[in-house]
Amino acid sequence: MLLGDTTGLYEGDLRRLTKVIRAVITFFGLLLLAVIAFAGWSANQTATDRERTLLENALNQSIANVLDGQKSVAWWDDAVLKITDESIDLEFTDANFGIFLTETYGHDEVYILDGQDKPIYAYTDAQRTEPGIFEKRRGDVSPVINEARLGKISNLKERPDEFGQAQTNYRILAGAVQRARWAGHIISVAGRPAVVTAITIVPNVDMSVLTGTPKLLVSVIYIDENFVSKIARSLLLSRLALTPEPVHASGVLSQPFIGDDNVQLGYLSWVGRRPGHVLITIILPLVACGVFATGFLSNNMFRRLRRASDELTQREAKARHASRHDALSGLPNRQHMVDEVEARLSAADLGVRGLRAIAAYVDIDRFKDINDTLGHEAGDKLIKSVAKRLTARLRSDDFLARFGGDEFAVLCLSTDPEADQLLAQRIASAFEEPFALDGQILQVTASVGISMAPEHGRSADELLRHADIALYEAKNLGRNRAVSFSAEMAQQVEARRSIEVDLRTAIEREELAVHYQPIISCRTGAIVGAEALLRWNHPTRGPISPGTFIPIAETSGLMASLGTWMIERAMRDAKQWPQLEIAVNLSPVQFSQTDLEAVLRRLTAEHGVAPKRFVLEITEGVLLEATEHTKSVLNAIQAMGFRTALDDFGTGYSSLAYLCNFKFDKIKIDRSFVTNVSNALTSRTIVQSVVSLGRGLGMQIVAEGVETEYEALMMSHFGCTELQGYYFSKPVEASQLGPLIEQFEPRHMAPIGEPAKLPSPESATA
Repeated sequence: MLLGDTTGLYEGDLRRLTKVIRAVITFFGLLLLAVIAFAGWSANQTATDRERTLLENALNQSIANVLDGQKSVAWWDDAVLKITDESIDLEFTDANFGIFLTETYGHDEVYILDGQDKPIYAYTDAQRTEPGIFEKRRGDVSPVINEARLGKISNLKERPDEFGQAQTNYRILAGAVQRARWAGHIISVAGRPAVVTAITIVPNVDMSVLTGTPKLLVSVIYIDENFVSKIARSLLLSRLALTPEPVHASGVLSQPFIGDDNVQLGYLSWVGRRPGHVLITIILPLVACGVFATGFLSNNMFRRLRRASDELTQREAKARHASRHDALSGLPNRQHMVDEVEARLSAADLGVRGLRAIAAYVDIDRFKDINDTLGHEAGDKLIKSVAKRLTARLRSDDFLARFGGDEFAVLCLSTDPEADQLLAQRIASAFEEPFALDGQILQVTASVGISMAPEHGRSADELLRHADIALYEAKNLGRNRAVSFSAEMAQQVEARRSIEVDLRTAIEREELAVHYQPIISCRTGAIVGAEALLRWNHPTRGPISPGTFIPIAETSGLMASLGTWMIERAMRDAKQWPQLEIAVNLSPVQFSQTDLEAVLRRLTAEHGVAPKRFVLEITEGVLLEATEHTKSVLNAIQAMGFRTALDDFGTGYSSLAYLCNFKFDKIKIDRSFVTNVSNALTSRTIVQSVVSLGRGLGMQIVAEGVETEYEALMMSHFGCTELQGYYFSKPVEASQLGPLIEQFEPRHMAPIGEPAKLPSPESATA
């Protein structure tokens, strides 16, 4: 024992020394790499920022250069005298404005506006043109004109007035500088980037020659390849270009070229200088190799020293861990959980000062569907994710285990009287956010069963068994909830188990029966079909409602055989009434637990019945979780000739997508809407909408649960094609349906579209 303690201390000291050396090497190595990387990045960034600044200054200077070219002819006494409102000397204007500015300074378009900004001269495409052509440009350049006239900026980005700063030292032209107004911006003109400038035409010597509002000279220079090349040469920027899209290439910088009117004109791209390139590409990798080599050698040395002792320790730890933990999630397993519950219950003074032990069973809802649709690998990933979330949400002293499959268990001790509710909230919070599995986002819920000691037992067996019963109740109530155990639950479980045993026997002995409820045609008022309904008259309990034993059959695995038995009985009985259409309900379980297509083919062949005589009624639960298998089965049974009906439409997650994605022959309106049609406007509106939609899609509409004459007439008036309910007949045995058909007197219904003379609800009921 002493030797073991010494070995443990030695191993602990060795690990601590190894960690310290690794930490020191890692820290200084990373620090050195970070310093080199930052120096290289900083040098490159500084160069890039400088080039951007130079480029922006060059664009500002280009505006000043254009204005400077305009100034050479706009500030001139002769220009004021030769260009007047009364007349304009075209030869003078061509020579000194149009030709001079385009040939000497490279202006693409030159315009002169009078005092009211009306165009009086235009020179474009290397020739004098009609002044009216300016109107095509007015919308684009008007902000620049307004700024030149009013001396203020509207919605254009403000630029430094480098042209104005250069004029401050004039003495002879001081008068012209004071009288003149100018503006220049880079904007989009006809969808092309351009430098647009405007300057007033004023005298440069005799200020008295100017009367009224001065003329305005407007120039447009398009920023093309030649324009950009001049800037590139002046700034020594390599491969500067204006492109419509950013250039993605090594060493190339691209930045959006935004005009002063906030319109993106393209991208300015150039090969930037990278003074830090050598540091990042050569020096940094060499230093990194040295750091990694140092770390590798030191790690190798200590690894060899520890290997022998670590292998033995790890094997022992793995064996001990594997025997008490789940391999997939890494959580404690069932046996570990049972031992922990026994230990805590034995050590705790339960009931003293309000101390209680709370056990919770957590079961992932519809986990089998996830496995079936996404595969077992996705199911395993979900188990791991749930384990991580639960671990993060629970308290540090709570005990979490995986019992296998999709079931987890939690144990905690608390004196809080609401500890069970707080535990349920912590568990629920783990499922609030969706889970990401293989690129798909899944919203997963869980059901929780809770039991507490000492109220629900003092042993591990009692506590966990009662938590399991509470979990079963949570599932039975619709999933996605937490339920605490009660004595009534145990009684209900026992009763359900008893019914399950008796139901299994009843199926084997064929003690179940099928009754038939007539379906009435709204057009003729006669019986045109019947719905097959399962009935069970228990030898000792008496009649048991289908709402009681059908869910038990579905959860106990009996629904597959029970559903097949019912379809076969309906086909056998249907031979007695060849003129009737027989409706049979299909359980969602039949789609997943049986080869439904093969069963239907076999039964129709054995009994020699036509599939078109049978309507298979499908609930929305089948469509809500429809898989490719479900869709293929639906298509197959319709291809065989069976008719299909969407049952209880409007009560669940009704969606118009069902009617579009699945071609049904009938829609059955739930009885709740039929019952409320006499006193609820909402029900009437819903019924009318469903009828209109269904008939528009070529479907028949069946109203079920009709119990009064008023309801029958109203449903017929709204456009239903068939009616079913106690008003016509209760479900009867197969032997009674034939006589009922013979004695039944057709009920007259108002034809669709005919103004109905409906009785009041009171008189109909009476």
